[in-house]
Amino acid sequence: MKEARFSTKSIWAGEKEQLAFGATQVPVVHSVSFGYDDMDEWYEVAVGRKDGHIYGRNTNPTVQAFEDKIRILEGAESATSFSTGMAAISNTLGTLLFPGDRVVSIKDTYGGTNKIFTEFLPKQQVEVVLCETGDHEALEEEISKGCKVLYLESPTNPTVKVTDIKRMAIAGKAVGATVVVDNTFATPVNQNPLELGADLVIHSATKFLGGHADALGGAVCGRKSLVEAIYHYREINGATLDPMAAYLLLRGMKTLKLRVDQQNKNAAEIADYLKSFDMVEAVYYPGLPEHPHHDIAKTQMKGYGGMLSFAVKGGVDTVRNLLPELKYANRAANLGSVETVVGPSRTTSHVECTPEERAAMGIPEGLVRYSAGIEDIEDLKEDLSQAFKKLQTYAKN
Repeated sequence: MKEARFSTKSIWAGEKEQLAFGATQVPVVHSVSFGYDDMDEWYEVAVGRKDGHIYGRNTNPTVQAFEDKIRILEGAESATSFSTGMAAISNTLGTLLFPGDRVVSIKDTYGGTNKIFTEFLPKQQVEVVLCETGDHEALEEEISKGCKVLYLESPTNPTVKVTDIKRMAIAGKAVGATVVVDNTFATPVNQNPLELGADLVIHSATKFLGGHADALGGAVCGRKSLVEAIYHYREINGATLDPMAAYLLLRGMKTLKLRVDQQNKNAAEIADYLKSFDMVEAVYYPGLPEHPHHDIAKTQMKGYGGMLSFAVKGGVDTVRNLLPELKYANRAANLGSVETVVGPSRTTSHVECTPEERAAMGIPEGLVRYSAGIEDIEDLKEDLSQAFKKLQTYAKN
């Protein structure tokens, strides 16, 4: 029998082994501890020589089902999970980097990631080099000087810039670097960094994987030896995924391809539609032919994602007046949900940064991050139209 296709995997993968009592859905196992009458069996499980669970901070059946599903969807040898996406990022970097090491990355990563690079790692005597996103020559030059980790995010949050993962992975491997890619925006529906040469893939499962804005979580997938080291760091530091959150993420992932396919379509139409408004200065979406990294995205992505951003004339004042007029959009610090979500970077992705830091990353204060939901596209377009018309009325008055 042929290997199952993506939608089938998203529904069935990783679940059968955790079913019990004839249930067709993975149970939420809230037990903190798992008991053994046989002391030798308990020891074999405890040291990892036999499958099983001993304590909820380490492993859990519901959590394992989530880890197995994302592992299979990303085509990875192994996967482990975390309480949040930032826990996945910080635990991964904490596992891989030591004083005296060097990490190369890009300037406009997610705000929390950027803070790790600019604030926390330097305090640990880790050298951090941040290059202009999209300047592949500068990245290659810095990588060639040697680095322990090459950390990429593609597409980026919130300017949806794209990095040539395959090209950068070749450069990273040439100097023995571990290549890490944050695949949150793309999801395994649209992009598979491991196939492009990455060693590890990171997800904020809170976003598209869960898809319903009701569960926090993170995941790292990749080579077994690396994932095992990251798991060990996490089990000791304690950023464990909650079983109920794991269940909600599992449930959300069953419709991952259906949702992301629709979000791809909606985002593409909205990006093109926004260009028709005089008050919009720029639209950022890798699916647009004029996007500076469109050709790279076309090569390494199957779809361009549900995320876009746009800059408006008048900056913050325009954003302040525009967003409350939208009827079919949550104004919130989230993305990837079935509902459309909007917000400026100053209150969402880069709230931790100063205006000057955002400007240095190419993020204007008048930038709006737009996470397309799965609503009817005509409703979303009409909603934008009426909101911009009200802005024009305000301007006349």
